[in-house]
Amino acid sequence: MSKVKESNFQVLDMKREHYQLLINGARVDSTSGETYECKNPATGEVIAHVAKASLKDAELAVKAARHAFDHGKWRKLPVGKRARVLNKIAGIMRARFGELVELEVLNSGKSIGAAQGQVMQAIEDFEFYAGAIVGHRGSVNNVPGQFQNITEKEPVGVCAQIIPWNYPMMMAAWKIAPAIATGCSVIVKPASLTPLTAIVLGEICVEAGVPEGVVNILPGSGGTIGNFLVEHEDVDKVAFTGSTPIGKNIMETASQTLKRVTLELGGKSPNIVFEDCDVNAAVDGSLFGIFYNTGQSCEARSRLYVHEDIYDEFMEKFVEKTSRLQVGDPFNKGTHIGSIISEEQVNVIDGYVQSAIEEGATILAGGKKATVAGFEGGYWYEPTIITDVHHEMKVVQEEIFGPVVVVMKFKDEKEAIGLANDTEYGLGSAIWTKDHGKATRVSKSIQAGIVMVNCPFSAFPGTPFGGYKQSGFGRELCIETLDLYTETKSILSYYGGKPLNPFGL
Repeated sequence: MSKVKESNFQVLDMKREHYQLLINGARVDSTSGETYECKNPATGEVIAHVAKASLKDAELAVKAARHAFDHGKWRKLPVGKRARVLNKIAGIMRARFGELVELEVLNSGKSIGAAQGQVMQAIEDFEFYAGAIVGHRGSVNNVPGQFQNITEKEPVGVCAQIIPWNYPMMMAAWKIAPAIATGCSVIVKPASLTPLTAIVLGEICVEAGVPEGVVNILPGSGGTIGNFLVEHEDVDKVAFTGSTPIGKNIMETASQTLKRVTLELGGKSPNIVFEDCDVNAAVDGSLFGIFYNTGQSCEARSRLYVHEDIYDEFMEKFVEKTSRLQVGDPFNKGTHIGSIISEEQVNVIDGYVQSAIEEGATILAGGKKATVAGFEGGYWYEPTIITDVHHEMKVVQEEIFGPVVVVMKFKDEKEAIGLANDTEYGLGSAIWTKDHGKATRVSKSIQAGIVMVNCPFSAFPGTPFGGYKQSGFGRELCIETLDLYTETKSILSYYGGKPLNPFGL
C-alpha cells in the first residue's frame, strides 16, 4: 500500500541571515547565484538575504512538481493519509508558533496582535482541509436503463500559486493547504517583499512528510517568475491574490493554454451604518474594519456610509477613538497599527490623500506620514479619515491599500445600497443595524462576495472568501475551494444482462 516516506528534513532556525529556494524537497541557492535584500518595514533595516529565483530555477521547479504529480505517490495516497500529513504540518506550526509570529512581524511590519491571529488561522487552515478532504468525494448515480454513473474527484495537476505581501503566512496557507489536500503539486511564488514565512512554511511541509517536488517555493521577481509560471504549458492551474490589473494580465496569459484560474483581487468595500444600529459597536467594528493590518487588506472597509440621523454622534466617537489608536513598535502588544510595507507604498497612500485635499475634501484625522520614535528609518502613515468627498473622487473609487477611510452620509436604505454598489469592485461589505429584515434585504442587494452583519470579521476557515465583479472569481478558505483544485470525472457503466446493440444490426 502507498505510504509517505519518513522525512529527515528539519526546519532549524527560522530566523537566519540567508534563505534559499525550495525545489524538489531541498533548500537550494539560485542557479544564478543572485540574492536580494529583505527588509523590516518598521525599521528599514535589512534582516536577511534571499535567493532570487531565475528562469532556470523556475523550470527546475516546474519539472519537479510535474514529476511529483505524474509519477509520485502523493496524489495516489488515500485521503486519510494525506490528511494525517496536513495535521502534522499544523502540529509543527503550533509547536513553533512564537517563532513564526516573530518572523512574520519582522518581515511585514504588522502588529504582533495581527500576526498572531493570522498565523493561528494559517494553522487552522491545514487542520480544516485535513478534515474537509476526507469527505470530498464523488458520487454514484443510477441512470434509467440499467446504467450506473460514477463521478470521481481527481487533482487538477501542477498549480502555480502567487501570493501577496499583506498576509504572507496566511495567504500561503490559503493556497497550499487545499491544493496539497487534493493531491496537487504546487509552486508558490511569494511576494518579493515578504518571502520569509512562505519559505519556512514550505520547509515545514517537507519536514511533515510532504514528498519531494509536491511543494516548491520560488522567491524572486513577480514579473519574471510569475509570468513564466502562468505561461508554462506544464502548469495546469494558477491561483493568484493581488491587484486587479495584474489579475487581468494573468487571466489573458493563462487563456493561451486554457489553465484553470482562481483570482482574488482588489476591493473598495463599503461599510454601511444605519440609524438603528448599536452606535458604539458600529464605531468599534468600523475602526477595526479599516485600520486592521494597517489598512493593507483587500477587503478593508474603506468606504464608510453613515445615516444622516446619527452621523454627528457616530463621527465624534469614530474620530475620538481613531486618535487613540497606537501606531508604533510592532512587537509592543499595545500597538494597533504597524508599519506600511515599503516607502513606495507610503508615497502611494499619501498621493491619494493629497489628491483628495486638492479636490476639496476635509481631513478629520491623520492625513500625513507618521514619525515613530526609535523607528525613524521605517515606513509609517497616520490613520486617516477623509470627509466632504463625492463618489467620482479617486479616493472613493480606487483601492488605496493603507489606513485611509472616506466617509459619506446617506438618507435611506435605497441610497445606501446604490452607493455601496457604485464601484467596479465587489469583495467585502459590512452592515450595522438591529433590524433583521433590513440586514437581510441589504445583504441580498449588495454586490459583494462577503457581507458582514454587525461583525467586523471577514474570514474564518470554512467561510467562502472571494469577490464579485472586478474583485475576481473563485472562493478560498472553504470546502468549495477543493473543487477548484480537482477535476470531476464521469464514468458511465452498463450493468444489464443483455448486451447493448444500439444500431440493431
